[in-house]
Amino acid sequence: MGCRSGAKLVLLAFDFTYDEGGKKRSDLTTFSIPDAYARRVTKAHPDRFEWICSVHPYREDAVQALQEAKAGGARAVKWLPPTMGIDLANPRCGPFYDALVRLDLPLLVHMGEEQAVPGAGRHELANPLQVRKPLDRGVRVIVAHCASLGKSPDVDSNSGEAVSNFALFSRLMSERRYEGRLFGDISAVTQANRKGILPHLLAKQRDWEGRLLNGSDYPLPGVMPIFSLDQIVGEGLLDPTTLPLLRELRQTNVILFDFVLKRSLSLNGVKFPASVFETRDFFMSSAVSSPTPRGNDRGSRG
Repeated sequence: MGCRSGAKLVLLAFDFTYDEGGKKRSDLTTFSIPDAYARRVTKAHPDRFEWICSVHPYREDAVQALQEAKAGGARAVKWLPPTMGIDLANPRCGPFYDALVRLDLPLLVHMGEEQAVPGAGRHELANPLQVRKPLDRGVRVIVAHCASLGKSPDVDSNSGEAVSNFALFSRLMSERRYEGRLFGDISAVTQANRKGILPHLLAKQRDWEGRLLNGSDYPLPGVMPIFSLDQIVGEGLLDPTTLPLLRELRQTNVILFDFVLKRSLSLNGVKFPASVFETRDFFMSSAVSSPTPRGNDRGSRG
């Protein structure tokens, strides 16, 4: 989260998996990070951190827990549907979506194939087209990683053919009614298993101006095998003279490494603009929130 006087990191909580009856399923939960913990760390270091809550919408107390998180300073809500077992079309999500709009909290939701956190293993819940459900109720939605892994059925067509999740996300981004409400985060897009995504993102800078937000996907930038700087150089997106500095940063500060790498990317002279990395206004201000499309709303300014 960039700002004029420095920067803050946003800490993410992560709720348990719940079944459709509202029962906590510890057996289907890979890990959990309580809201109370993320809030406590942020309160202890307010000059360095903000926090994002995680509330499963099937919980009986979901709306109440969301209200408490907002009162405690939460800036958004984090969901990982395939892992947490969240069907965005489930009627139980409706009151939660309405509460998100009322409380002016965006939803950070992972869509596309999930490979790091198995949990419930509900891969069919990763279809990016599912985010129409919260969007159509007025929720601001950030699709993590721009849904840049795997394929899902194209439920918009009669064939239901499997289409890349990034293509489905791009389709949603092209729908005018979602301008000002649908955003993508660029965390993880530099990982080796997402080859080919970066050129598309850089090429879409004009069309998606103000709708891409930076994220680190920490701690994965510190996992050596999933990044290949040589591969990015080979795609013509990175000046090879930057490699010594990036490799040194990788050994000492992986969040800074991730930041400098993304700021160094270039496609025919086109870079990610500074606004991608200046996300403070998106999370701190209600000015960008609107229950109806407002054209080219700016998603992030420091």
